Amino acid sequence: MIELWQNNQKFFVLINCQGLGYEIQIIESFFLKLKKNQISNKNITLWIKHIKKEDSDLLFGFISKDQKKFFIEILNIRGVGSQIGMSLLNKFSISEVFNAVKTDNKNLICSVPGIGQKMSDRLILELKSKFKSEILMEDEKVKNELEINDPEINKLVNDLQLTLHSLNYKKKEIKNVLPILIREADILNKNKEILSFENLLKLAMNFLDNDSGNIDR
Repeated sequence: MIELWQNNQKFFVLINCQGLGYEIQIIESFFLKLKKNQISNKNITLWIKHIKKEDSDLLFGFISKDQKKFFIEILNIRGVGSQIGMSLLNKFSISEVFNAVKTDNKNLICSVPGIGQKMSDRLILELKSKFKSEILMEDEKVKNELEINDPEINKLVNDLQLTLHSLNYKKKEIKNVLPILIREADILNKNKEILSFENLLKLAMNFLDNDSGNIDR
């Protein structure tokens, strides 16, 4: 790796490959890890998608084959360009997108810059068809994530559910945010960091409020 930079909401890395420099657009989470030196900056492996245009050659880099496959499938949807595909991956994991597609969560998809209501409808419809088996597998994965073995995390999640319910969030909304809270609590626990009820509640409310838009509860 030679250099990292950000241009508005686009994130780039310049990689030296056998003496040639390649400018590659990457997703934000990977950019931040590189910037914080959480990933070795000497040897970087990326799955590349090359898009050739009349006046330029664009390279998009992904840390997994699944991310690249998802990006390519997104580009095959009418009206969806490369920057919308990257914006979607910048804001959400593939798992979160699949969950939104499964639950017809148009407001979450619409929260991505450049995606309006009509495009959201089209994305959900076509992604359901393109990733039918993956979405079913994600359902099973979510079920496994909801099995909490740690009693401290179990109590914390139960308290969060009760609090969110008292704040008039719907049961379906709370159910959708549970895997995110459990995953975050598990990460904190493994890193031996303090499990803060207040921070997890704030995380849940931020997600739910962005998710729900202006829908009345």
